[in-house]
Amino acid sequence: MDTPGHPQPPGNGKGETGTGSHRRCPFRRQGAPTGIPREGAESGLRQLLIEAFVSAGRVDHVAMVMGLHPQYLSSFWKTQYLLLRMDGPLPYHKRHYIAIMAAARHQCSYLVRLHMGEFLQVGGSPAWLQGLHCAPQKLRNLNEINKLLAHRPWLVTKEHIEALLKPGEDSWSLAELVQALVLLTHYHSLASFVFGCGIKPEGDQDGGNGCWAPSPHSDSSPGSEDSMGGSGGRDAMQEVEMLMERMKLLQENQQEEEGVTQEEMETRFELEKTESLLVPPSDILDPSLQSHVRCFVEDPEFGYKDFTRRGEQAPPTFHAQDYTWEDHGFSLINRLYPDVGQLLDEKFQVVYNLTYNTIAMHCGVDTSMLRRAIWNYVHCVFGIRYDDYDYGEVNQLLERNLKIYIKTVACYPEKTTKQIYTQFWRHFKHSEKVHINLLLLEARMQAALLYALRAVTRYMT
Repeated sequence: MDTPGHPQPPGNGKGETGTGSHRRCPFRRQGAPTGIPREGAESGLRQLLIEAFVSAGRVDHVAMVMGLHPQYLSSFWKTQYLLLRMDGPLPYHKRHYIAIMAAARHQCSYLVRLHMGEFLQVGGSPAWLQGLHCAPQKLRNLNEINKLLAHRPWLVTKEHIEALLKPGEDSWSLAELVQALVLLTHYHSLASFVFGCGIKPEGDQDGGNGCWAPSPHSDSSPGSEDSMGGSGGRDAMQEVEMLMERMKLLQENQQEEEGVTQEEMETRFELEKTESLLVPPSDILDPSLQSHVRCFVEDPEFGYKDFTRRGEQAPPTFHAQDYTWEDHGFSLINRLYPDVGQLLDEKFQVVYNLTYNTIAMHCGVDTSMLRRAIWNYVHCVFGIRYDDYDYGEVNQLLERNLKIYIKTVACYPEKTTKQIYTQFWRHFKHSEKVHINLLLLEARMQAALLYALRAVTRYMT
């Protein structure tokens, strides 16, 4: 959504970030930078891409698309470099194998192939690449928690943690397991980004431009091309103006509002959670799940399941204030896997605060409210509720086509199509749609991590 608006301060973890009420922020620290100025952005990006080429010998399509937002790309690379290439409890080849297992859950051939190559480069056994059944039992034991974190993270319990840590020949240490959990959630979420942006493999000559946009650095999305003439163009322009008006009204109402009761806040969350059931996934699915992906997947039919299906007991809502990133998750990771907690926190903040003060053709816009609605909607579909956030804002700011896109990319990314990408925010730039995908990536990763780390904490206590 950005090249968008000016962020509010990231908050203190106690409920306030800027004007108005209901402003809990999902981060630990204050003072993260809030976007990059346009001046110097190109040279900064060039330097980043040169560094990538020097370190890896190539610049992949993920980096090129993320490069539309160089500040985020820098933070992402630092984190991924630490996870894959720096000292840590797990040997390098096992880290890449875990990345393969995670990407395969979402049928992400792009990432599976990438890490099969990396796995071999760092000395991994080619035999393991014949499938999960050929991997050591210790890695195969991760299958259940991989499956749950990818599709239904709310089902992860301390018993899953206990089973992996149980003494024996194939047991995990706590430090190893925490690194594995971060890797799994990182690659599940990165698969969402790959599918959400339509990123193609580097060797794919069909269209040859890396993603759904005319080129990885184009700032026009398919919906804003000349083909959207006549009434389609006018309708798209009207969508932008309606969104601007709703944001303005919500900001005015916040200043006048005396306060909403907790009962009303809970009702609005439950309404939003229930309405997400009305957002269907695309039925289009690649009929040929390649054998090089399928061999790493057990129970391929297991997938995301909505919370509140009729006749079924819904799992309890995860109240964000009961187990927060800033008060619990951050310190647990930093204790067991030094440095990565700090880098994850920075990455969450960078994307949440990223802004260039524009929205579509408008400049000087504060879109912090819109970014917060997208982040909180992703957490909502994974059952996480912020008690001090008014979910009425989600309904006001996110139109139906955008909700369909967000839920598809976050929950079943392999079903993402170019059609649902072009149907929302038709007058917005490609870089703004990429920013939405960065928000989805990080919100999804944080949601799954919170469930996993809560289970670890319960095991430890």
